[in-house]
Amino acid sequence: MRRQRHAKIVATVGPASASPAKLRELFLAGVDTFRLNFSHGSHQDHAAVHAAIRALEKDVGRPIGILQDLQGPKIRIGTLKGGALALPEGETIRFVLEGTDGDRTSIPLPHPEIFAAILPGQNRLIDDGRVRVKVTGLGNDSIEARAVTAGKISNRKGVNLPGTALELSPLTAKDRANLAFGLDLGVDWVALSFVQRSSDMIEARALIGERAGLLAKIEKPSALDHIEDIVRLSDAVMVARGDLGVEIPPEEVPGRQKELVRLCRLAVKPVIVATQMLDSMVGAPTPTRAEASDVATAIYDGADAVMPSAESVAGQYPVEAVAMMDRIISKTEQDKAYRSIVTALRAAIEESPPHAVANTAADLAQAIHAPCIVACTSSGTTASRIARMWRSSRSLRTRTWRGGCACFGAPTASARRTSTPMRRWWSRPRRMHGLRAWPSPRSSSWSSPAFSSERRVRPTIFGSCSSPGAGMINRLLMANDCSERRLRPSDLWHSVPAPCSLLGTSHFRTFRTKAENPFG
Repeated sequence: MRRQRHAKIVATVGPASASPAKLRELFLAGVDTFRLNFSHGSHQDHAAVHAAIRALEKDVGRPIGILQDLQGPKIRIGTLKGGALALPEGETIRFVLEGTDGDRTSIPLPHPEIFAAILPGQNRLIDDGRVRVKVTGLGNDSIEARAVTAGKISNRKGVNLPGTALELSPLTAKDRANLAFGLDLGVDWVALSFVQRSSDMIEARALIGERAGLLAKIEKPSALDHIEDIVRLSDAVMVARGDLGVEIPPEEVPGRQKELVRLCRLAVKPVIVATQMLDSMVGAPTPTRAEASDVATAIYDGADAVMPSAESVAGQYPVEAVAMMDRIISKTEQDKAYRSIVTALRAAIEESPPHAVANTAADLAQAIHAPCIVACTSSGTTASRIARMWRSSRSLRTRTWRGGCACFGAPTASARRTSTPMRRWWSRPRRMHGLRAWPSPRSSSWSSPAFSSERRVRPTIFGSCSSPGAGMINRLLMANDCSERRLRPSDLWHSVPAPCSLLGTSHFRTFRTKAENPFG
């Protein structure tokens, strides 16, 4: 099947969507990747959902991505006498390091790192900002504070500390166990929560290696101070507006969102905009007009994916929410103003020959309505440069490999610099759909699959090149459907789908006829 859009949909799996039947409905409605939230559920529950998704993937014959979202450290108060405590505005309260069944003079806060980092005058938010208190004094094992907004707090509610960087690892013992479990299952992506600095990404990468893509969730203001390094060390980024909006003023969230999307486009990293996109559809079959505009704005900004959360976790209309998001994205991308807006927001081009050639290829392909661009590459850098600049009307997959080439028709910022087959955009290729590699006629290396159409017709294989960008692609293999059949050397097809752009560092030309084809 083929999606009539470029941007992707990442949906969170929860009680309302965990059954195999509901997962199928969500996929058919438009989900490209399923998010498994390891803050909730057991390993057995997640394994069952993973197996159901892989079975669905095999049944529909189309790759489906799985994103594992780690919980990260959670800062919470302890237990209170009677289970809850009402705080009027102006009330003086006291937090203590140890204790249970606390009252307003001894609210348990068992996190020594907070006591080491907090300063007088700083704000502390309880229960997602419903209660705000300001620190007025510090003791060795106590914190004095005054309630700025009235409210009610209860047992084990979360605590946010805007403007305070904590010496905490983003990976708890529970996260490490969950990560090992997820990698053994074979998840495609791992989302790291509570990222504050670049060293957090390095720590996670050391555990994950190349077994999955690493996604940084931007939900702490301290992460914004190191955002360029965090983006550089990640494979993708999520703008977690819910948590981020608790710790920074709401009026700053839209600007931060646009800033993060633009930075990811500049770095050629996929970016997801998440949280409260169609929040009213938790209990209603249709969204508000403001929510529809919110989704469309993310697409106009150039976001690679959008993500419903509560809508698909516990909502009454999870399938309708995904279908609505699919229609909003499709309609936005078909809008006559979409191309000009995305182009106007395109990152500045670096003044160097490789970037200039990539930019020219993208402009030419757009002008002649070429269905794909073939880029000779070994690291994926050439494909990445073009992906940053070009969005085609066709929707094709991208893969890169050492000494090979990449062909793509609708990349966003999805190309990744790697010497191994590139992770599918929210769907990392683990099987080659029945394709078998054959020795390249002009090289001792093996040919590798380069892309396959989402419609699963006319998939293409490219032989590898002897060096990055030097020399022509060796052979182009074409078959009507390779999902069940094996290709033979006699399946060589000697013409390029016209018009097609072929790009390398030493050549740049378009071929429209069989006579001009360099492959034969």
